[in-house]
Amino acid sequence: MTFTSRLAVVALASLLASGTAFAQTAAPAAKTDAKTEAAATDKKAPKERSAESLECSKQADAKGLHGKERKKFRSECIKTAKAGTAAPAAEKK
Repeated sequence: MTFTSRLAVVALASLLASGTAFAQTAAPAAKTDAKTEAAATDKKAPKERSAESLECSKQADAKGLHGKERKKFRSECIKTAKAGTAAPAAEKK
């Protein structure tokens, strides 16, 4: 081997060996306070569904509604149920 080829091999080997020195290290752990933890647990917990919502879902299932029609039906049903009118969804369609 000639001197220049040895120099090239040594340069390449040192470049590969030093690559780990420039590798990205893990980020330090973020500090969490009580507010952040409480907010995270609130987002994970599913919301309780109201009686009106459950009833309107049952009515939508009985009618076989899906997609946008179901969403519109449930929205109107819940609004009228919360307003106090009895069985508004049974009157529609």
